Amino acid sequence: MSTIKIRAKESNGVVIVKALMKHPMETGKRKDKKTGDNIPAHFIQEISGKANGSQVIVVHWGPAVSKNPYLTFAYNGSKGDKVELTWKDNQGNIDSKSVEVKWFKWDCLV
Repeated sequence: MSTIKIRAKESNGVVIVKALMKHPMETGKRKDKKTGDNIPAHFIQEISGKANGSQVIVVHWGPAVSKNPYLTFAYNGSKGDKVELTWKDNQGNIDSKSVEVKWFKWDCLV
C-alpha cells in the first residue's frame, strides 16, 4: 500500500499537484520516553516529480520537516498527463505513486 495520496488537476495549461505523504519524519533528536534513548533519525530526503516521464520537480528535505508532510507544486501541462511522485528517505525506503491529471475549471471558484 502506498504512503502517498496525490491529486493533479489542470486548468488553462497549468497543472497543480497536491500530495500528502505518510511518514514519521523523525529528527533523531527526540528521546523515547520509556528508555531515554534517542529515536533514530527517519525522514524523507528527496522527492522527485515527473510528468509523462520528464522530471518537473526535485525537492531535498531534511529532518526539520513535520510528520506526514504535504507538498504542492505547479507545472505547465495538460489533462491526461501521467504524474509520478517518488520519495526516498535516509533509511533507504522508497515509495512512488502515479495519477492521471484531471481537468478543473478555476473560474468556478469565483
